[in-house]
Amino acid sequence: MDDDRYLTVDGPAEAASRERSSKFLAYIYPVRTEGEIRERLDALRKRYYDATHHCYAWRLGPHGETFRANDDGEPSGTAGKPILGQMLSAGITDCLVAVVRYFGGTKLGVPGLIAAYRESAAAAIAAARIVERTVDREIRVRFPYVAMNDIMRVVKEEQPRIGEQTFDNLCTMRLTIRESRAGRLAERLEKAGGSIGDDTTTPGREAAGKKL
Repeated sequence: MDDDRYLTVDGPAEAASRERSSKFLAYIYPVRTEGEIRERLDALRKRYYDATHHCYAWRLGPHGETFRANDDGEPSGTAGKPILGQMLSAGITDCLVAVVRYFGGTKLGVPGLIAAYRESAAAAIAAARIVERTVDREIRVRFPYVAMNDIMRVVKEEQPRIGEQTFDNLCTMRLTIRESRAGRLAERLEKAGGSIGDDTTTPGREAAGKKL
């Protein structure tokens, strides 16, 4: 997959299962920030206040560069890590997977716990709609009115999304394009008479035709 493409989920999904009297409720949510993650986890803890464990894993960033796994009192490595492993297997990021457990009175043992949390996470992921998205870069270009035709020719050929525009003696445009094409666009705009201001990287739109 290109460096500026990544997989995520486009909405929440859930799955439920039982293992030797223990009940497992698995949830997956699209998230963009650690603040969103805290809100989702707080809501689950409040909703299932009487559950035995609220275990989870999450990944953030186009390459999942920020991540965390939490066992919430289960034996170390038996819950959060298997959940995270399923996210890695699916190649998804910018999402949270949480598994709520109600203990049923029979201990599952380490292998049993690992399998139960792994399968619960896999079921939630399977229930979700996975989409491919792009990492986009926003470019702000300034140019004199006399350079308008040359600038617009570049815009037409490179086909960025056009945002805010002002046209006067000094014109400005905000353009958004895939990260992998941003350098070429900026270079061509400068050659056409524009000057490039500060640009920012943002999570992009769903890639056309990429619903997995």
